[in-house]
Parts: sequence; structure tokens; C-alpha cells
Amino acid sequence: MSAVLSIKVDVAACTGSGQCALTDPAVFDQGDDGIVTLLADRVEGAAADRARTAVLLCPSRALSVAEGR
Repeated sequence: MSAVLSIKVDVAACTGSGQCALTDPAVFDQGDDGIVTLLADRVEGAAADRARTAVLLCPSRALSVAEGR
């Protein structure tokens, strides 16, 4: 069984770089203002791997993940 990740977004910290939406458009999007919009707050499998990558690529550190929550 693959790990389930819970995704959190700090919209106040988001600078709208869009790396998350480019990394996984099924989980992350951007509003008209460029700020991240979370499309899914829990992911698993390949989506969990992409979410981890998006967290690492976020220049403003607006994203975080926690396993098993």
C-alpha cells in the first residue's frame, strides 16, 4: 500500500511562481492572481511523488506535506 500524503498550502507565502501547477496540474492550479489553488488535499502513489517534488521546487516554501494524515 502506498503512503497517503496530506498537502498544506500557505497562500500568504505563495509568490505565484507556478512550479507546483507545472509539476502536477491535477493537484495544483493557480488563480487569476497567480496564487496556488489546491485541487486535492490528500494524494497517494505517483501523485504523492509529484507532490513531494512540488514542495521541493516551491521557491517561497508555501507548500508542505505530511505522511499518513
